[in-house]
Amino acid sequence: MPTRTRFRPCIDLHEGKVKQIVGGTLDSQESELETNFVSEKDPAWFAELYASDQLRGGHVIKLGPGNDEAARSALAAWPGGLQIGGGISPENAAEWLDAGASHVISTSCLFDSDARFRPEVLERLVSEVGAKQLVIDLSCRRRDDRWIVAMNRWQTPTDLEVTHETLSHLADSCDEFLIHAADVEGKCDGIDEELVEMLGKWGKKPVTYAGGASSLADLDLVNRLSGGRVDLTIGSALDIFGGSGVTYRDCVAHNQAD
Repeated sequence: MPTRTRFRPCIDLHEGKVKQIVGGTLDSQESELETNFVSEKDPAWFAELYASDQLRGGHVIKLGPGNDEAARSALAAWPGGLQIGGGISPENAAEWLDAGASHVISTSCLFDSDARFRPEVLERLVSEVGAKQLVIDLSCRRRDDRWIVAMNRWQTPTDLEVTHETLSHLADSCDEFLIHAADVEGKCDGIDEELVEMLGKWGKKPVTYAGGASSLADLDLVNRLSGGRVDLTIGSALDIFGGSGVTYRDCVAHNQAD
């Protein structure tokens, strides 16, 4: 387990391009989609950058259809260095590992059409790829003082709540957890501090939190709130994604510091 919060990089793909999107607006029709940034650089450029700085454990997320070719180019640029999520299922998970992913990230396939958790699908995924190459995505939306896992690009609430009990129940089936706070994702208005603190108090497996980070100070904040047991992804605030809140180089230096 990590003893200090690390910066985890990301490559979010939408319509084949690297983008930063306000997560809560990513509905199925995309009629009110809010996009913070669209890169002129291809996904492989970002993967090569992360590889040059040995930033392992970052995630490539396919937000909707039309992203497979772009995702494959990123994985090919750094075999074994990146995780892949978005549309992963027991039927295709092994293919993405063969394409160069270190882990596959499971989300919506773990729920049925009525948004009910399907443990048998998780068992099939573990059977196909093994728990050591599986990341369970418990990205969620807040309801009062609870966090409800959301599927279908964070739009549909499920019957699963992010709690210590849920994390412990699923821990043997995965290597890590990835948790986007969908309500603050892409807004650069600050992290969900209570969620980070709750995740840190569990602390039995690596957890990466994403959503709302706006400055380098958020790495120290997550470190303090979680006791160093939760890593942080910074997206829209990062200069390589058009942001002004924090530089990529400062994030690399944070990871390399003693």
